[in-house]
Amino acid sequence: MRVLVVDDEARFAEGIRRGLVAEGFSVDVAENGIDGLWRAREVRYDAIVLDVMMPGLNGYAVCRALRDEENWTPILMLTARDSAGDQVEGLDTGADDYVVKPVEFPVLLARLRALVRRGRPERPTVLSVGTLVLDPASREVRRGGTPISLTSREFAVLAFLARNARSVRSKADILGGVWDDDFEGDPNIVEVYIAHLRAKIDRPFGVETIVTVRGAGYRLVADV
Repeated sequence: MRVLVVDDEARFAEGIRRGLVAEGFSVDVAENGIDGLWRAREVRYDAIVLDVMMPGLNGYAVCRALRDEENWTPILMLTARDSAGDQVEGLDTGADDYVVKPVEFPVLLARLRALVRRGRPERPTVLSVGTLVLDPASREVRRGGTPISLTSREFAVLAFLARNARSVRSKADILGGVWDDDFEGDPNIVEVYIAHLRAKIDRPFGVETIVTVRGAGYRLVADV
């Protein structure tokens, strides 16, 4: 398995590299976001460990650029910034998981292995629930003929609900399906994304298609 580590802290990056090599990974290291983006474009990696705070091009920008280019390599984002807003921003740019520094290597290894097991997401066919249409390949969303702009993570949550349309999905289901089973953040982050989605796909159109089932979770239903 080939992993790219992008971090401007040379000693920290070298420690990760040595640890991963000892676990059987093939590891490349980039010391800044510009070099990291170039390597990620040129080489097919199984996963990327990406620091946020870097000179020149930060981790958010690198992640966003890769996702905009439809590069779906799993990304584990590393940062010393641990606020909820920073976590949401990292996930919204398209990262698959988010770890706060300092982090013990066994924890990082477990999270990285979980991402590698999941692999690159498949490119499924268009999903339709009533007048709501999602194209996972282009990440485009429309309600009728009206385009709707969503962040990467908002789209992922909506796509999960659309694939399970009419079924009730709990917070744990959504965390497992959109993040992964080892996610250690606040599970209430699901409520944040549901609120964002309702404000974008339901309220402007006078419909209620994301339904809360008290004590159970959420369900996406058709509006027609």
